[in-house]
Amino acid sequence: QVQLVETGGGLVQAGGSLRLSCLVSGRTFSTRAMGWFCQAPGKDRDFVAAIDWFGGDTIYADSVKGRFTISRDFANNTVYLQMNSLKAEDTAIYYCAANRLSSPLPRAVPQYEWWGQGTQVTVSS
Repeated sequence: QVQLVETGGGLVQAGGSLRLSCLVSGRTFSTRAMGWFCQAPGKDRDFVAAIDWFGGDTIYADSVKGRFTISRDFANNTVYLQMNSLKAEDTAIYYCAANRLSSPLPRAVPQYEWWGQGTQVTVSS
């Protein structure tokens, strides 16, 4: 079993930045792909970004390319999502997810096996 805990959400003005963290514990050796998803009220959970835990390859949703950066820290078993130039439409609950497979990096919700509880990001315009 893999446990994921997200932190770092909050309220920020449009144009501002936040960094989300996802601490990975448990059977961490099972994880290969780490992803971030977001879900706004009344909407589906959408893909944001993913990273190959060992290789470091990354993919992004078109809506966040050039603004968000996903990275990982082996020493601290943590995955980060640096969010810059935030927009009101980025407001959502952000979830961290993990999967055993990373080739190709998964973008779909059903492809991920483990999920965190989510952290709220609110961007005021």
